[in-house]
Order: sequence, then structure tokens, then C-alpha cells
Amino acid sequence: MTEWTGRTAVEIAEAVRRREVAPRQVVEEHLARIRRLDGRVGAFRTVLAEEALAAADALADRTDLADLPLAGVPVAVKDNVPVAGQALRNGSAASPAAPAAADHETVRRLRAAGAVVLGITHVPELCVFGTTDGEHGATRNPWDLSRGSGGSSGGSAAAVAGALAPIALGADGMGSIRIPSAACGLVGLKPGAGVVPAQLGETDWYGMAENGPIATTVADARLMFQVLAGSGKPSADAPPSAPLRIALSTRSPVPGSPASRAWAAAAREAARLLEQAGHQVTTADPSYPLWLSAAVTARWTAGTAADAAGLDARLLAPRTRRHAALGRFLARTALLRTDYRARLRERLTPFFEQYDVLLTPALARDVPAAKAWSRRGWAVNVLTNSRFSPFTPPWNLAAWPAAAVPFGADPGNGLPRAVQLVALPGGEERLLSVAADLERLHPWPRTAPLD
Repeated sequence: MTEWTGRTAVEIAEAVRRREVAPRQVVEEHLARIRRLDGRVGAFRTVLAEEALAAADALADRTDLADLPLAGVPVAVKDNVPVAGQALRNGSAASPAAPAAADHETVRRLRAAGAVVLGITHVPELCVFGTTDGEHGATRNPWDLSRGSGGSSGGSAAAVAGALAPIALGADGMGSIRIPSAACGLVGLKPGAGVVPAQLGETDWYGMAENGPIATTVADARLMFQVLAGSGKPSADAPPSAPLRIALSTRSPVPGSPASRAWAAAAREAARLLEQAGHQVTTADPSYPLWLSAAVTARWTAGTAADAAGLDARLLAPRTRRHAALGRFLARTALLRTDYRARLRERLTPFFEQYDVLLTPALARDVPAAKAWSRRGWAVNVLTNSRFSPFTPPWNLAAWPAAAVPFGADPGNGLPRAVQLVALPGGEERLLSVAADLERLHPWPRTAPLD
């Protein structure tokens, strides 16, 4: 680590605002670390070195640094939102190579807050699967380079866990912020619908996909979330924690994909600590409907079909082509025509009227090994995804906020463990408050020891 790599976004922004460090120095140190280590990790598809240094220099001349909540903070951006002047590849050789005319609204808000875009991170093709490898490279987990980083925001999570960037923009359509955040020991927040601009692909995966922050601390995640949401004057400060009714559930929403002993134990221990801190914790399971997996799969595949419609199918990986083909079929069925979001909300709202927050394992088992998953069959990929990440998709269908929060590491293999927190719409700050309690009660190492 150098003086400014490995620092939090809050620390960097405060130092830049006080003119204790020049934005160029912060950016230069992160670019040097990327040059030295990203060949092992594979977090970035494109590093925007010249653009980042120019932005840092322009920032240093501004007279309003004191008003910029992310002043001089380097940020990594997932390759599924436009960045002005850069191609939006979405992990695919079939996507256009023409540069984007303008930034996505989330990128614009980050820049307006003083953040400096370091580069664009790797994703699986069309952001479909929970492992990150494909045409534009593979991403490894900084905690164990033999393991993947999760997906589809795997490049963003690896960049943050490896201290290549203090924060990153992710997107979550089936767990794609929470899965890699959990795998890489990070805080990842999927906001509820309409809180942060989405505009992901052709349909936002029929309303399941949202943009959100990936960070090493709750304060950084809160600050970045508030910038992305455009809500008043952003602040990293946590509101006072009040006792909440928390439901602990280790039951998997997907039959046949139970939580492993280690991941279930992490959730139970987190519940125990929260109870000791004054929260009312009860073991209780949501009533997941039998049609849940089918309804989620219909939107997941049909969203991919819509995103692939204008692309040359010959350039898509076989697993992506099959996924899109299934989506075209399911789009003609009642699975997509029926308003399963309303039905799921109607079914689960009574549960959340009893409890303020649902606590579950973030994953069911460890993230898979770093392999060429993009070259393997569709069925193998889907089965693998459902086995290690069954806890995240219900909350995409419901469009309710959910977060992944680190909770230590496995004593045997050293891989991070994490829990998931879920709340009703508007509950993002509530989730961050509980996450802050866990951070205080059970601190985690913020970045992987890559050096």
C-alpha cells in the first residue's frame, strides 16, 4: 500500500477538501497499483489513466472543493453503463465498439460529486451470470486468486477488495452487487426501485435491475448511495441506531440449494451479536412461493433476450445464446405477463410488517473457482449460480432494498463470509444502520493482502 491506496473514500475526500493532498497524487497512486497488480486480478477492462489524471488536475483548480462529497475519490465503473467517450461493451464481443456520447446519470452524479473515474470493470457477457469471465477477460478474487470474484459486478468488487479503487459502481439484477460483495468481503447495497437511476439495457431486466454502491465500509457505502440517489446533502455519518425487530432466516428461497453450515453459522452469529446490541431478534422464515424461481427466471432470461436482440448472435457465447433463446420463449408465456412482483409483495408484506429487517446468509456456499465458465454449458452455469447464490433474487423481483454486509472470514480457507439484510421500500438507511452495527460489533479487514 502507498499513502493513499487502501484509504476509505471518506478519508480521501476529507483530505482533498482540506487540500492536504492533491487529487493527482491520489489518482497516480491508484493507477500505479492497478499497473502493478491488476494483471493478477483482472478487475478492469479499460483503465482511463489519461482521462483520470486530467480530471484530477481540473478538480484541483476548483474553488468549490468544500462542497464536493466525493472530492478526488477514484471510482471504478461497471461495464454496463455508458461512460462518455468509451465503448459500452457489456462484456460482449457482439456489442458496438462506438464510444458513448454521454455519461449514464449515475456516472454524471459521481463526477458532479467530485469523484474521478479510474476505469471500466469486467463483467460476464450481458451481465447474465454470477461468475465474471468471458470475451474481455476473467476476474479473480483478491482474497484467493484461485477463486472467482462473483458476478456480475465481479470486476467492480475485485477492484475495491484489491484496493485498486476505494469505491465502485455496481448493478444488481439477480444479486449482482450483493454476490460479488459477499464473495470479496465488501458492503454492497441494491437500492429499491426508483431510488437510484437504473436504465440498464433494454428493460432493466423487466424492473429487476438497479445500480448501487460497492465499498469497504458502511460510511463509504452510505456516502456513495446518497450521491447516486441525489438525496439532499450527502453525509457518511450514521443516524442513531434504534432497536429494531430483526428476523433471522437461514432457509433458502430455492428448494435444493440450502445454505452450507459455514454460511448459515455466520448469519446466526450476526443475529446473536445484534440481539446483544439491543435489537429484538426472532428466528422466522418468509413464506417464499413455489412459483418464485420460475417468475424470476422468466424476467432474467427475457431481459437478456431483449438486450441481445440487436446483437450478432454468432458473436455471443453459447451459454448466452441459450439463455436468450429461453427468454424469448418465456416472454410469450404467462410467467412474464402475470404481475408476479405484485403477488410477491402481497405475500411477503405481512412478514415485513412484523419485522423491520430480514437477516439471511448472503450466499449459500463459497464462490466457485476461477474457471472459464463462459465456455461451459448453460445448464452448468445456471445450476452453479443457483447453488451458491439462492438468497438474492427474490428481492430483485420484489424490487425491495437489500444489502450484503461482511461478517469475518472462514477460519479454514480465509474466504470472506457475509450476511444479507432486506427491508421494505425506503429502508436503505435502515439497512445501512444495521450494517453499521455489525461493522462495530464484528469489524472486518477492509482489503485483501495482495502485496
